[in-house]
Amino acid sequence: MIRGRPTKPLYQVVEDHIRELIDGGTLVPGDLIPSEPQLAKQLDVSQGTVKKAIDNLVWERRLFRHQGKGTYVSNIDFNNSLFRFTTYGDAEGKPARIHKETTARRLEWASPALREKLQVSGDIGVLFIERVGFVQDEPVMVEYSHWRADIVPGLEDEALHIPDLLYALIVEKFDVPVVRAEETLTADAADSHTAGHLAISPGTPVLVLNRTTYTRDNQIIEVRTSKGRADKFSYNTEIR
Repeated sequence: MIRGRPTKPLYQVVEDHIRELIDGGTLVPGDLIPSEPQLAKQLDVSQGTVKKAIDNLVWERRLFRHQGKGTYVSNIDFNNSLFRFTTYGDAEGKPARIHKETTARRLEWASPALREKLQVSGDIGVLFIERVGFVQDEPVMVEYSHWRADIVPGLEDEALHIPDLLYALIVEKFDVPVVRAEETLTADAADSHTAGHLAISPGTPVLVLNRTTYTRDNQIIEVRTSKGRADKFSYNTEIR
């Protein structure tokens, strides 16, 4: 809540509030900021005031909007990247704000099968990251990703915050451009581990999205499998 009588327009007060959260490290690149209604309620201002503040911060490139997914912290414009093509939504196909929490990360040696997927030979270390995606407080998806450890040194550190949009961190902290991705969508029955995260019974149908992510020179940097509740999850893609 904004206290006292502001000496500047309210939208500028809201801008300053969001800047302080970013500059102070409470919000980092890739973090999903609260929705406009949430910010309006928190700060006791109108949604129009919040929208104007966010519009200005988007123009300054402190924030960027992802249609249907929300507004994120970043000084990079992802509008012309692969981020614009992928939208997760609810079971009716409506876009949904998905907040992700990291539930596991650890360094491992790549198995022969994983080395083949990453197109590397010999022993190589990989970073395994598991994240659960929530719509409001309900779990709807689980991500299992393997990154080449030599590409993202230090990401295994538990003290390093992984934002909702992990690729923003990869681009900004590790200076690794995310150039393109290939995806395959299938269906499967939930294993016991995935079912536990999604609060469903083992064997319940889930959607499975397998992704291979590339940086420059067609180099694979990530292999990911996302599993989503079939009754709470949809996948839309824009083809151009």
